[in-house]
Amino acid sequence: MKQVVQNYKSGELALLDVPVPRCKPDGVLVRSAYSLISTGTELMKVSEAGMSMLGKARSRPDQVAKVVQSVATNGVPATYRKVMGKLDSYTPLGYSLCGVVEQVGAGIEDVKVGDLVACAGNEHALHAELNWVPKNLYAPVPDGLAPRHAAFGTVGSIALQGVRRGEPQLGEVALVIGLGLIGQLVVQLLAASGVRVVGADPDPARCGLAERLGAAACGDPASAAVETAVAELTGGLGVDQVYLAAGGGSNQPVELAARLSRDRGRVVDIGKCRLDLPWNAYYEKELDVRFSRSYGPGRYDPSYELEGRDYPIGYVRWTERRNLACFLDLVARGRVDVEPLVSHIADFDDAVETYQRLKDGDLKAVAVLFRYPGHPGHPGRAAEAEAPAVAVPAVNGTPGRARAAGTPVKLAFVGAGNYATSMLLPHLAQRDGVELSAVVTTTALSAANAQRKFGFAEATTDLDAVLGDTSIDAVFVVTRHSSHAELTRQALLAGKTVFVEKPLALTENELTGVLAAVEESGNDRLQVGFNRRFAPLLNEARKRFGARTGPASLRYLVNAGRLEHGSWYLRQGTEGSRFAGEGGHFIDTASWLLGADPVSVYATAPSGHEDLQVVLRYPDGSTATIGYVTTGPAGLPKETLDLVGDGKALRLDDFVRASVYDGRRKRWVSSRLPKARDKGQNAELAAFIKAVRTGGPMPVPLESLVATTAATLAVQTGLAGGAPVTLARAR
Repeated sequence: MKQVVQNYKSGELALLDVPVPRCKPDGVLVRSAYSLISTGTELMKVSEAGMSMLGKARSRPDQVAKVVQSVATNGVPATYRKVMGKLDSYTPLGYSLCGVVEQVGAGIEDVKVGDLVACAGNEHALHAELNWVPKNLYAPVPDGLAPRHAAFGTVGSIALQGVRRGEPQLGEVALVIGLGLIGQLVVQLLAASGVRVVGADPDPARCGLAERLGAAACGDPASAAVETAVAELTGGLGVDQVYLAAGGGSNQPVELAARLSRDRGRVVDIGKCRLDLPWNAYYEKELDVRFSRSYGPGRYDPSYELEGRDYPIGYVRWTERRNLACFLDLVARGRVDVEPLVSHIADFDDAVETYQRLKDGDLKAVAVLFRYPGHPGHPGRAAEAEAPAVAVPAVNGTPGRARAAGTPVKLAFVGAGNYATSMLLPHLAQRDGVELSAVVTTTALSAANAQRKFGFAEATTDLDAVLGDTSIDAVFVVTRHSSHAELTRQALLAGKTVFVEKPLALTENELTGVLAAVEESGNDRLQVGFNRRFAPLLNEARKRFGARTGPASLRYLVNAGRLEHGSWYLRQGTEGSRFAGEGGHFIDTASWLLGADPVSVYATAPSGHEDLQVVLRYPDGSTATIGYVTTGPAGLPKETLDLVGDGKALRLDDFVRASVYDGRRKRWVSSRLPKARDKGQNAELAAFIKAVRTGGPMPVPLESLVATTAATLAVQTGLAGGAPVTLARAR
C-alpha cells in the first residue's frame, strides 16, 4: 500500500510503498476514503523539515533540551548517532480521516466490516491507504454524513475540546484569534452554543468566511475593527472568553487577548503560538489562562488510546472518543458546516505535489482533502455525490495562423436557425474583412434562405466537403444542442477554429470527446458562445467596481419564462434540460465577474419543477447563487444581477441599466438607457474574428470553457444526489 512520509533531516516528502498493517485485537483495519491535511500543524512540520539544522534547533527548543540531557547521560558520540538516526528516518503525516472498516479485530463489537468510521491519531489515522485504528480512536459515521465531511472528525474534536475548556454560556461574547481551519470550526461551535463571536485574522478572505459561518464581526487584529466590534457587543466591558487558534512566533495574540478580555475572563490556548504573557495585563484582570490538550481526555494516555480502557462517563463526560462522536453528530445535523472550509480535494497519488504547493504558497487553502482511489461505497447510506474529474489535457495547440494583410477571414456556418440568423449573422454579414463562404444545413431550403439573406458564397448540405475545404478558416456550430459536441469534435479534427453556440456538451462523455479531439489534433482554437461577459454595459460596471481583495457574494436571478408547447428545447431526452442548454451563460458570467472557476456546485429544485437554485463556490471563498425560474411573471426582467464585496456593490438590471455602490452612495450609474439590450454578441464576435485574423489567443481560455461546462453538467448530478458536487481540476 501507499503512505505519505517525510524525512525530517532532508525535508524529502515521498509517497512510499509500505507493508499493509496487521489487524490486531481491540482495533479495526480501515481503508481510507478521505484524509484531511491539517494546514496548520502538518505544514508547520513540513516547513521545519526544510530548515537547516540550526533552524530546526531554534524551532524546537524542547527537543534541544532533550539532546542536552542525553549528552550529559550518554555522551556526545552516542547522542549524535541517536539524533542523526532519528532525523534520517521516514516519519508519517496525517491524523484525521474517514474510511471503511476492512477487518475487525478480536474484542470489537460496535462496528462490522463495511461500516464507515472516522479515525483519529497521529499514529493511527495517517495519510495511508490502510490504517489499523484502536477502538478508542474511531467512531461510527452517522447515516447520511458524507465521507469527506466525516474526515474532519479529528480537527473538529480539537476545536470542540477547546470550546469545552472555555466553558461558554448562552449570551456571552467570545474572541477567536486566528481563523484558519481550527479557528473556523471554533467560530461555528461557539455560534451553535449561543455565543456571539468576534474573529481576528489578517486574511480578509478568512474573515469573510468566518462571518458567513456565524461570526458577528471579523477583522485584522492590527486594525481598529476588532476592538470596535468587541466594544459594541460588550458595552466596552470586554469579551468573556478568548480562543487562541493562531500559530507563529508573534506575541500579538496573547497581548490582544489581554487587552480585549473582561475582568476575570478566560483565555484558552488551542493553537501553538508564542505565549510570553504580559504579567501586569494578565494580573490586573486576573485572567484565567487555560490550555486545551488536543482531542480531549485520553489523549497521550497509552492505557486509553492503545489498550482501549475507557474513562467512566460519570467521572469524565467528554473523552477523546466521545468528542469525536459528538462532532460527527453536529455535522450530520447541520449545526456545523464543513463544506465551505474545503478549499481543495486532491487525488492521493498527487499528495507530494499538493504538500509542495501548500508549502510554496501556490495553493491557498483552509482545508485540503486527499481522495483515495477506489474507496468502496456503503450500502444503506446516502450516496455521496462525486463530481467527475474534469481534465484539461496539456496539448501543444497548433498556433493560429495570422491572415495576410487584406485577406478576408473565411467563415462557414453549420446551422442557420433563429439564433444564428437573428443574433450572429447580422453582425457578421456587413463586417469588413469577413467572408461568409458556406452555410451547411440539413434541409436545402434553409441553406438557400440563409445564402440569399446574408450573402454566403455557397449553400450546401455536405458537411464533409466544407470541413475539407482548406480555404475556410473558422466554423460556427449553431445547431440543436444534441449535435454540438460531435460537430465541434469533427471541426477541431479538421483543423478549423471553432465557434460553438452554448452548450459545448450535454454529457460528461461528450465533453471528454471534445477534449480528446483537442488532444489528438493539437488544435485548441475553440470558443463557446458565452456572450454576456462581452456585454459593454456589464464591462463598464465591472471596471467601475474595480479590484477586490476579499471574497464576494453574487446573486443572479434568471426569469427564463415558459416555452411554447412543442418547442424542441423541451425535448429533454435528446436535447438535455433547459438549464443544461443555457445555464452555462450564467455560470460563465458569474465566474468572469469573480475572476475564477468554481470548485463546487450545489443544486436544488422543487419536485416536478424546472425552477432551480444553484450555488457555486469559488477558491477564495466567494459564492454565486443562480436562481433559474420558469414560473416568473412576464413583466419581471429576464436577468438581474448583484455583486457585493469589499464594501462595494454592482447591480445589473437586464442589460439595460447598471450601477455601482461604494460606501453609502452610488459611485456610478449608467448615464442613459441604451436603444436595445446589448448582451455582448457583437463584441464577442469581434474578439473571435480578431483571434482568427491575428492568430492570437482565443477570447476565453479553454480551461475556463471546460470548467463552466463541467459546472453546468454538475447541476444535474447534484440534483440527483442531493449533495454538493466537487469539481476536481486535473493538473
